[in-house]
Amino acid sequence: MEAVVENEKNKPKKNVSKEYLKGWIEYRIKRYWFYIAVTVVALVMPWIKINGNHLFLLSFDHKKLHLAGVAFDMQELYLMPFLLMLLFLGIFAVTAIGGRAWCGWACPQTIFRVIYRDFIETKLLGMRKSIKNKQKEPDMEKAENQGKKVVAILIWTVLSLIAAANFLWYFVPPEDFFAYLKNPGEHMMLVGILLSFAAFLIIDVVFIKEDFCVYICPYSRVQSVLYDDDTVMAVYDPIRGGDIYQGHGNDRNKQFTKYKELLAVNPAAECTTCESCVTICPTHIDIRKGLQLECINCLECVDACTKVMGALGKPSLVRWSSEKEALRHEGKTQYFRGKVIAYFVALILVLVGLFTMGSTKEHMLLNVNKTTRLYKILENGTVENDYIFLFANTDSKEHTYFFEVVGNDKIIVERPKESFRLGAGMKKKKVVVLQTQAQLANDARKDVPIPVTIKAYAIDDKEKIVVERETVFVYPRADLVKKPSGL
Repeated sequence: MEAVVENEKNKPKKNVSKEYLKGWIEYRIKRYWFYIAVTVVALVMPWIKINGNHLFLLSFDHKKLHLAGVAFDMQELYLMPFLLMLLFLGIFAVTAIGGRAWCGWACPQTIFRVIYRDFIETKLLGMRKSIKNKQKEPDMEKAENQGKKVVAILIWTVLSLIAAANFLWYFVPPEDFFAYLKNPGEHMMLVGILLSFAAFLIIDVVFIKEDFCVYICPYSRVQSVLYDDDTVMAVYDPIRGGDIYQGHGNDRNKQFTKYKELLAVNPAAECTTCESCVTICPTHIDIRKGLQLECINCLECVDACTKVMGALGKPSLVRWSSEKEALRHEGKTQYFRGKVIAYFVALILVLVGLFTMGSTKEHMLLNVNKTTRLYKILENGTVENDYIFLFANTDSKEHTYFFEVVGNDKIIVERPKESFRLGAGMKKKKVVVLQTQAQLANDARKDVPIPVTIKAYAIDDKEKIVVERETVFVYPRADLVKKPSGL
């Protein structure tokens, strides 16, 4: 009689599954669409240019940073700390809200594994029977599968080369990248990096697999300290489904493997012990054990349980929710809480700082360095100071430059006397001599440094391209400067 009642309890109700799952779209399908969007963005972004500059490019070759169509010289890399803060604060904020959502929905490692395992091995070559069972590896004792394995690796090798090239496009612009590949002998470092990165992707995706996420990736160790009771993740409901494991933490041991065993202890338990959530997990964990470092929030287990429980006319036992809501039933998840608000405030402040600093970009850079010789005293009492001026044209077109001393008409530019032209992105070093015939100081004990302001500008665009730099003019002590008679 108990067996009859038990079977009736778990027998799918007529049309309940269709009605319950009406309009439901698997998280797996949503992830696939998100993967496509991420891939398209990653492939297209290096090709996008604004006013001749890339949308994003960190060029080690040209020593420039392109950000939102604006090119910054290496001497202007004060923006890099802002970009790094955006990266880390963004990861912290995403983790606090959605757990390892990055891992399951945008990480290249996960996307590559889905392409290789679910598409190439399963859908294209049929090495795996179904994408629903990720625990069972293809039977490599079959000669047929051995040949398919070689084909799968060859296909992935081609894709790895494309992925490696795409990665390099963010450091070597595509137009230069393909030009360099025409002469590989002259660019062996580029070719070496390309092949090394492709080889790493082949080894990682084909042989290391999800062990990279479990044992190598440091993010899994960091994310646990960022979680709280309202962090959204894949959570099994032990109150409805029954506690399948006993003990605490990593020492929890499985106590029920069959549905009858579970019902004998907890008649109200709804988990059917079908193991669908286990077999579909790419990192080979049982979500019913609780929070685990290996979980990447791919939500495959949520899809599996939703189908099984939907056939029984019940909501899924595994949900994308928080421990507070789904595990302990203590109320709704609080998405906008103190920690999250603090992260977003910090992100906004960093963004404001980034755009503020970026808007103050100088279209000409000038470094003023004094030579090791403090001064030179001519026979007529004129004092000269030598400098090295390093000009850099960070604008997108050629300009004609000149400079002058401002705020002190007693110091003049002796050399050079004429302006000079400098092409876009070019640099030029100039030896500059400042001199004075006036007595700037009268100190018998020591040399006197006189503050000097240098104003450099583009003659053809003086309103836009102008910079000022502070330096010193060293005037000798009084006994060294001898004025000729009559002066």
